[in-house]
Amino acid sequence: MNKFIEIAGRIGSQRHLVAIRDGFVSVMPLIIVGSLAILINNFPAIQLGSWSLDFVGSMNNAFGEGSWQRLGGNIWNASFAILGLLVAFSIAYNLARSYDIDGLAAGILSIASYVMLVPVTKDWGLSFAWLGAQGLFVAIIVSLLVTEAFRLLIHTKLTIRMPDGVPGGVTRSFQALIPSMIILTVVAAIQLFIQVKLELSIFEVIFKAIQKPLQGFGDSLAAGLIIALLNHVLWFFGLHGTNIIGSVIEPIYLPLIEQNLAAFQAGASAYDVPYTVTKPFLDAFVFMGGSGTTLSLLLAIFIVVRKQRNHPYHQVAKLSAPAGLFNINEPVIFGMPIVLNPVMLIPFILAPVVLTVVSYIALSTGMVPKTVAIVPWTTPPIISGYLVTGGSIRGVLLQMFNLTLATLIYIPFVVAGARAMTAEINRNKDSIHEGEKIS
Repeated sequence: MNKFIEIAGRIGSQRHLVAIRDGFVSVMPLIIVGSLAILINNFPAIQLGSWSLDFVGSMNNAFGEGSWQRLGGNIWNASFAILGLLVAFSIAYNLARSYDIDGLAAGILSIASYVMLVPVTKDWGLSFAWLGAQGLFVAIIVSLLVTEAFRLLIHTKLTIRMPDGVPGGVTRSFQALIPSMIILTVVAAIQLFIQVKLELSIFEVIFKAIQKPLQGFGDSLAAGLIIALLNHVLWFFGLHGTNIIGSVIEPIYLPLIEQNLAAFQAGASAYDVPYTVTKPFLDAFVFMGGSGTTLSLLLAIFIVVRKQRNHPYHQVAKLSAPAGLFNINEPVIFGMPIVLNPVMLIPFILAPVVLTVVSYIALSTGMVPKTVAIVPWTTPPIISGYLVTGGSIRGVLLQMFNLTLATLIYIPFVVAGARAMTAEINRNKDSIHEGEKIS
């Protein structure tokens, strides 16, 4: 077990995985804005008896037919549609900064290399098909390789050194000149070879060989269960499971939600979009309150020790509840604690695994719409269930059912833990009283 913790810790702090994770985190605001723009573009009409509200229709009537959709489309073009381009810069920037070299130069060089590999349309435009989520794997590979090459070249004598007194920006620019020439020449040669010999783009090669098979597996129940299990095993041992596996799952699950969003934008129903297991699927229906569905743990504590206001469990739950509503659960994970607490091991892992199965069945069978939007991970449950399913009350009902189910899973273990802690408190009191009598 110590070996497992050591290995997991090394993975979590591995330079390249951290750069990938931080790169995706950097562009997450744009991803969320682009997602919400499409959701607003396709927000369903609300009908309550004789009263109705058609937001999209009202906006189109006010500004012209299709005008509101064009507004959201413009936001999409500047966010999700160029996701690969954004990630190519942000990962290279973060990796270069970890080496204490010029992050801006590495990021710009990564973008230039990425654009060089993007197929060009007949009218000399860049293909949006590969600038977005479909090009994520190429973006990751290019950003890592280009930054490593830049690092190696920048530490050689193949750089132009400027005399003291020259402004820092000018010095960095000339220092990056020769490494940039070498790297772009190599990338251009690779692109020429692929075009001539394979008559394909490197995007198509990698998409067919790596990305598409991984996405196919990622949309399976088995993949969802592996993620839920691994994430919570890591958390139990005090390791940030979400951060450790985030750099692995983001390139797989962002393209899936992007394709759901594209289908929804094209007029498909949220029931008919292609993919079930996406990042919003996990965030909205499994990780409610944070990893471990700890919002249900807080509910279980309030139910079990509601009459024992001074019980440590109640105190921790009371302090953790405000953050828990926004899916921030470090106070309860480390306050109870859940970390290395054998009483909480089973429900902490079991509840998310069960909810993954229940949610997969609900969405894949059509009882609940599939996810068609990304919302900030701090969005409280109930609100998030409504938004990610394209404004469906069924998403809210599934969240309520899942919270209830997870609470029932937690209750027996909370009862056992509360009794054990009460007994320990009583023993400590007895020992103090005995000590006072002896003294």
